[in-house]
Amino acid sequence: MTIGDHDTFIRTHTRLLPVPHAPEISLFVADEATALWQKTEDELGAIGLPPPFWAFAWAGGQALARYVLDHPGDVANRRVLDFASGSGLVAIAAAKAGAAHVEAADIDPFAISAIRINALANNIRVTPRADDVIGKDEHWDVVLAGDICYERTLAEAVFAWLLRLQRRGARVLIGDPGRSYLPKDRLECLATYRVPVTRALEDAEIKTSHVWRPRAAVLNQ
Repeated sequence: MTIGDHDTFIRTHTRLLPVPHAPEISLFVADEATALWQKTEDELGAIGLPPPFWAFAWAGGQALARYVLDHPGDVANRRVLDFASGSGLVAIAAAKAGAAHVEAADIDPFAISAIRINALANNIRVTPRADDVIGKDEHWDVVLAGDICYERTLAEAVFAWLLRLQRRGARVLIGDPGRSYLPKDRLECLATYRVPVTRALEDAEIKTSHVWRPRAAVLNQ
């Protein structure tokens, strides 16, 4: 499937809607995860594809996007990386808040198309990148990560990498609605939001979600 095919698939199977907790931003989103996942596999003729994380505004991402929009000084005129960007929601929020340059990293090719399409729909410039950035340091000023703690091995690897980045001076912000592998004892809560979400994704229609940064004491360990 080519980039153009990805674009067509996204436009065909999603709708452009405002993000519930950040209505300044609109995204191409799906109504239901399982059906879209099946359509993706059917049209590609493949099984075992990753879930369509790019097709939804996840609670942690919505919280982080809201925080960035409400605290533009954290990203304004800075080089920003949005890790595991998915739909591009947090990257778009950073660009809207005045970031000098925003990269949106995701290894799913559908996400790369979604990021580009959603940025265009919001008249925002974001640079998608499809490589695995874990472990890299390209001197970003700010690194944003929404909803990344749903799997233990990934959460541990990402958190170790984020700590290294913050130790050398990057500002690290994490958005999370209470996923199992969030290391809360090593984090400081900056903000709390009640985020509307779809029951197709979560166990409630409202998810209490937080924005975190690594504690100063952890950085010195």
